[in-house]
Amino acid sequence: MYPRAFDYKRVSTVQEAIDALKDNPDAKLLSGGHSLLPAMKLRLASPDLLVDIGRVAELRNIAVNGSATIGAGVTYNDFLNNDAMKPYTALYDAVSSVGDVQVRNRGTIGGAAAHADPAADVPAALLVLGATFVAQGPNGQREISADDFFVDILTTALEPDEILTQIRLPAAAGASAYEKFAHPASGYAVCGVAASINGNDVKVALTGATYRATRLTGVEDALKSGAIDAAAIEQAVKNVGDQDWAGDHFASSEYRAHLAQVYAKRALMRAAGLS
Repeated sequence: MYPRAFDYKRVSTVQEAIDALKDNPDAKLLSGGHSLLPAMKLRLASPDLLVDIGRVAELRNIAVNGSATIGAGVTYNDFLNNDAMKPYTALYDAVSSVGDVQVRNRGTIGGAAAHADPAADVPAALLVLGATFVAQGPNGQREISADDFFVDILTTALEPDEILTQIRLPAAAGASAYEKFAHPASGYAVCGVAASINGNDVKVALTGATYRATRLTGVEDALKSGAIDAAAIEQAVKNVGDQDWAGDHFASSEYRAHLAQVYAKRALMRAAGLS
């Protein structure tokens, strides 16, 4: 199917993009386009205007000085080719598992976060790594914590006239990992779990099995005291909680709830250096 007719505008600065969104409330931002363009072909999205931010240089930078700042337009491949990102293992694992070479050369970290696909890999990793999202709009710049950013299926805390410009990560500490059960056709996460461990500061986040990326606070709380060993992890993952489990013809909600325990255990075992 072909998309409905639309206008196209390529911008070279963030401010130009903000102005375009302000003047065109129904416009959509285009960067990698791997989610938006298929939706337009199916007419699930029909914007009047595409604002192409793919060549905005200020969105394409990675800076590491203790903490890390990732421009929203950094591609998966650029991220993977930057050695300074390797200590952020959960995110590195998640990005490595996205799509194929073509997707990783065009798709962007910020695009994945802003699109908030419930089966995307990147959001779970950003949750456990304590990411902060920097948004810019007509009223200036603001910061949004990862726990507040992912609101619902395909919905974030970004306002319609705001652009995600940066993702900030605190200095890498402890260890982290991401594990997923990938759909055999699409490669999307049927269930993906990211985990980070820094002493008894444990964070665990789920994607694919629910309708938005979410923290598994019950599992985290079970590991806040005492040794984090195989036995403790085995018991902790039983506390995945009563989530709003997704279900479809490939994997029922009951199966996804089971997978959440299995993959939480795998991610935690790797982060703890036990596998």
